Amino acid sequence: MKVSLNIAQELSNVDLKSLPTEDLVKLATERLGGIEGFDDLSKHYEGIVVAKVVSCEKHPNADKLSLCKIDDGGKTGDVDRDEAGHVQVVCGAPNVREGILVAWIPPKSVVPSSYGEKELFVLEARDLRGEISNGMIASPRELGINSDHDGILEITDDVAPGASFVSLYKLDDVIIDIENKMFTHRPDCFGQLGVARELAGIQGLKFESPDWYKNNIPFNKGSSEVIKGLDVTIDSPEICPRYMAIAFDNVTIEPSPVWLQSDLNRLGVRPINNVVDITNYIMLTTAQPLHAFDFDKVAKDGRAEIIVRKPKSGEKLTLLDGKVIEPHSESTLICNQDGPIALGGVMGGGNSEIDENTKRIVLECATFDMYNIRKTSMTHGLFTDAVTRFNKGQPAEQLPPVLQKTIQMIEEVVGAQPIGDIVDCYPTKNSPQKVDVSVDFINRRLGSKLSSKDIGIMLTNVEFEVKSQDDYLSVIVPFWRTDIEIAEDIVEEVGRLYGFNNLPIELPVRTIKPVSPTARLALKSKIRQILSRAGANEVLNYSFVHGNLLNKVGQKPEDSYALRNALSPDLQFYRQTLTPSILDLVHKNVKSGFDEFALFEINKSHNKIHDDGSSDLPGELNMISLVYTDKKSTKSAYYNARRYLDFLAERLGYTLVYSPIEKDPGYPVTAPFDFKRSALVTVKEVDVFLGIVGEFKQNVASSMKLPSATAGFEIGLDHLLEAQKRGSLSKYKPLSKYPSSEQDLTLKVPVNSDFTDIEVVLRDFLDSSKYEFKLQPLSIFSKEGSDHKNISFRIELTSQTHTLTTDEVSGIIDELAETADKKLNAQRV
Repeated sequence: MKVSLNIAQELSNVDLKSLPTEDLVKLATERLGGIEGFDDLSKHYEGIVVAKVVSCEKHPNADKLSLCKIDDGGKTGDVDRDEAGHVQVVCGAPNVREGILVAWIPPKSVVPSSYGEKELFVLEARDLRGEISNGMIASPRELGINSDHDGILEITDDVAPGASFVSLYKLDDVIIDIENKMFTHRPDCFGQLGVARELAGIQGLKFESPDWYKNNIPFNKGSSEVIKGLDVTIDSPEICPRYMAIAFDNVTIEPSPVWLQSDLNRLGVRPINNVVDITNYIMLTTAQPLHAFDFDKVAKDGRAEIIVRKPKSGEKLTLLDGKVIEPHSESTLICNQDGPIALGGVMGGGNSEIDENTKRIVLECATFDMYNIRKTSMTHGLFTDAVTRFNKGQPAEQLPPVLQKTIQMIEEVVGAQPIGDIVDCYPTKNSPQKVDVSVDFINRRLGSKLSSKDIGIMLTNVEFEVKSQDDYLSVIVPFWRTDIEIAEDIVEEVGRLYGFNNLPIELPVRTIKPVSPTARLALKSKIRQILSRAGANEVLNYSFVHGNLLNKVGQKPEDSYALRNALSPDLQFYRQTLTPSILDLVHKNVKSGFDEFALFEINKSHNKIHDDGSSDLPGELNMISLVYTDKKSTKSAYYNARRYLDFLAERLGYTLVYSPIEKDPGYPVTAPFDFKRSALVTVKEVDVFLGIVGEFKQNVASSMKLPSATAGFEIGLDHLLEAQKRGSLSKYKPLSKYPSSEQDLTLKVPVNSDFTDIEVVLRDFLDSSKYEFKLQPLSIFSKEGSDHKNISFRIELTSQTHTLTTDEVSGIIDELAETADKKLNAQRV
């Protein structure tokens, strides 16, 4: 972005040029933003003076050239003059004539427009068709005023011949080029006024905004026989917080005054016409874009109705550049009674464009949602100066002073008459932002020793309102500083204004004592080791997923937090649970040649169902998810997934209880699972619910292209932590020096018996014995149509005191079978 020191100075109440340019640029680089370079324009216009054409005759040897004598007041030396002191110049412009004031570039001077070219164009006295021409009478393009090369610049100002041209149009200027990315969070700094305020602040000067920016400027309301009314309606306040407008009559479209064209050109904007140039000038000054519509093109029967809304299906709009678009469904449209007339915040429409025939206009001054503007710009490939500013978030409170300053300029420059009152549509008003912070809070973070007075001076220099009481500051944030929200923002602002390079260079004092890991981190690390030892592979997925994935696993997208500015179309929503992301990887790994594997992830999930609303941020759930699959197996995978969970619980010192699912709990974590082939998981010792383990619904398996033998679990990491807090479950057990002994037990039970009931009975019996044990399910078998099923277990027994005999083990297994028969009518096979 280009900044003119002359324009910044005009907007300032203090001397911004007290420092040499090089020192000011260095200071701005340190405390404001990255400076890409600066250009002293006064060097471009050295030697150029205002001259009067005292005579103009036809060139004797050329039909399209004129032989002119000019009066420069004798200011230029080393040039041939006639007896009257006048200088001869040959000119080919059609508008050259006797009596006008012009810009004369004498010999040995450089044509300003050649700066930036490969080679500078240095003039000299030369022969043109037999007549000597001393330099040239310049056109606006050659002077760098605008792109007009059809004739010479006619100076209409009341100035004497010989006056310096550079001073006439404030060309003794320094243009600073600042990297746009430095101001991504500072919408105010995309205007000359905002930069002027900052240049004062970093020099320790107290800046005061111009009166017109702080106080409303009165204007005279006229009447019109044509303009009968102007109405504004905002249908979607979320995309357009505020919209102001006013109509003008007696408009004459013509080129802007030279001073205005010069200002725009220096700031990198091409002059177009007086009305457009004024809106651009105000935008460059305040960072607030404006737009002008041709009243007669948007009104019906003398009444203009402006409607701000989202597009209707199939609507199309032809833009100012001739491009025809079908606006995306969330874009902002400015419409009249018949349809769209502009793409709000981006570009005007061709059907409402002002032209040389325009006599009446509607002036728009509005603010739009920054994220909506960015999405619209990216979707349609439209990048304008308005987009650059609107997608930084311009404040709605700035609109009244900006609009009234624009009205004043249109009255003075265009001669148009404002009709009626300003229409102001502002559905939801904002309150001033206040931030409370202590001096100690600031000094501790900066390493400084600033007093409350020092801090107050720095902040009030850039127009913050500061109230101090003892060591505490209450800071009222000006409306244009939309980046200041919390105490840390004030710390950064103070550090920047004071100069980070002025802060003491000291390393922070810290202890060399090792930091103890938190309980959560320690548990995560332990779980990783356990599951990796069990043969599972850890994965790490994005926290965001596509809405299609949520639908595939039976989760509702409306229960997810949607991203307004997604990194990719595939990353639209926060994921509600971890399992869908892992399921999305199963088919890819199977296609890559892996037949049997287990994938697990330890990460955060976010959903609205478990959000208690205690914070402005989405609630986070720390979860553990694992999915097991075997491409070649046709057996149930439930017990394979459960084996990983049991192994994890055993290593953590837990005993898990598995309960059948009678009805849908309604949790996002249970959505992908088949309740008939799944179980809810609880820690037995402390009665803490963990999550779910089981196989997946058939429609989920089909949509995700899962092998038939696929199952998994998802449990809460924080629930495991809660189980740890309620009781120390991990107990050290020394390894027995005696060998273990294994026997299998098969029980015949009614076909409707729950596996969990049988397992609980067996575990309770073995828990009461004096032996260490492992109970592992082997198989469940039932003939089709049978009213019984056989369930087989492998039981491993170990003694700490002696080697078990076969008879001893058989006796325990017999007692176990008898207990199962008594309690469950389970017969040993």
